[in-house]
Amino acid sequence: MLKKILQKNPYQLLATAAFVDLFILCVCWEWFISPLRPGGSWLILKGIPLLFAIPGLWKGKVYTMQWASMLILLYITEGLVRILETGANFWMAVLETILATTGFVCLLMYLKPIKQEAKSLAKKKAQAE
Repeated sequence: MLKKILQKNPYQLLATAAFVDLFILCVCWEWFISPLRPGGSWLILKGIPLLFAIPGLWKGKVYTMQWASMLILLYITEGLVRILETGANFWMAVLETILATTGFVCLLMYLKPIKQEAKSLAKKKAQAE
């Protein structure tokens, strides 16, 4: 099984790991580390969209990676906004920003050669016609 995992693209693995870690961070942050209200808050639900992306990222589905690269921008934005808070929220926001940025960059690096290949195929097809 380890051999099968290591055969995957490293950017794919890093992006998937970033999404999993970001989901865990979101849940922990809003549930017990530093919730808006004692006992947790409804902001815990912000991690749910990440769950929809993780299986597709793991399988290497290009369409999922495309929309996930747009989704992750919301988490980068939230991290950058909440970085102005104090205490534990500051460190959680820094971690969220780092994880989300890592996931975004890895998705772009994974998709870049795929997009270049698709463009070259479209160009060859147009020239053949």
